[in-house]
Amino acid sequence: MATQQNEGEGNRTAAKQYNDSQKKFVDSGKVDPAARDAAKAVDGAEGSELRKAEHIGKRHSRGEDPQLKK
Repeated sequence: MATQQNEGEGNRTAAKQYNDSQKKFVDSGKVDPAARDAAKAVDGAEGSELRKAEHIGKRHSRGEDPQLKK
């Protein structure tokens, strides 16, 4: 198992990998089809289960960060 160096506050390597993968996904042109598939899932047979999972996730939330509402 490879060990990861301490990068101080935050993990710049992981953040860069995440940002790069998100940019690659957006640039691939797959965002709109994925959004349509997600909407179909919410409106379809999976909808109840997805809403339940969202509700469970929100129960663990401490609310919206006030800094984001500016």
